[in-house]
Amino acid sequence: MAVKLFIGNLSFKATEDNLQELFSQAGNVVSTRVITDRETGRSRGFGFVEMSSKEEADKAIELFNNYNLVGRDIAVNEARPREEGAGAGSRGGYSNSSNRSQSGTY
Repeated sequence: MAVKLFIGNLSFKATEDNLQELFSQAGNVVSTRVITDRETGRSRGFGFVEMSSKEEADKAIELFNNYNLVGRDIAVNEARPREEGAGAGSRGGYSNSSNRSQSGTY
């Protein structure tokens, strides 16, 4: 079963080909993706690599966490599923509680 890895602290100059070349040293790479800004097309400094097995993913983490790729030490971890509600507009913080919102007393 394929395992997706999160690659953080990625150089803005790093490409999907850089990731493919590096991570193939740990095993079979299913896919690579550098996340880019929708408006500018510039890298957002992170990406994903999908390895074909848990063993290969573990080996990639061991080999490449804190590895210098294109001038920056990358962080490599197993990707976690996005939490419900995460993303644009979900910043946490103050919640407008109904027992406080109308009366002005706490």
